Amino acid sequence: MMVMIWLVILVVMAVIEIITLGLTTVWFAGGALVAFIFSLFGAPVPLQITVFVIVSLVLLFLTRPIALKYFNNGRLKTNAEGLIGKCGIVLEDINNLHAVGLVQVDGMEWSARATDECTIEKGQEVVIRAISGVKLIVEEKKTEG
Repeated sequence: MMVMIWLVILVVMAVIEIITLGLTTVWFAGGALVAFIFSLFGAPVPLQITVFVIVSLVLLFLTRPIALKYFNNGRLKTNAEGLIGKCGIVLEDINNLHAVGLVQVDGMEWSARATDECTIEKGQEVVIRAISGVKLIVEEKKTEG
């Protein structure tokens, strides 16, 4: 009976991993595989469960960071996080005290706040340093020279 349970867990974890690509459930699928092998040799159920937990956690904590490093190495930033480091133009004065400010970046208008307490005037060029909720956190672009 346990052979079938471990096989089902293995398949379910693998399917979830294929659907989500989160590099989380694959490690539990590995634990289920080892527990499945133990069950084939007639190991007691408590030992199978212990092996499942230990192997899954070891795989998760020791190999996941390495896998993430290599799988996400060439990942392109998308959506809002891709704006960090880009330049924009202030459309409405940015004043943190009054909670106002509007910046245009790549043809899109965003609410904006300054990184410090200074006011950035309309028409200035700014650099996006962070994103907080739906607001860009910007600083005035330094002119070279």
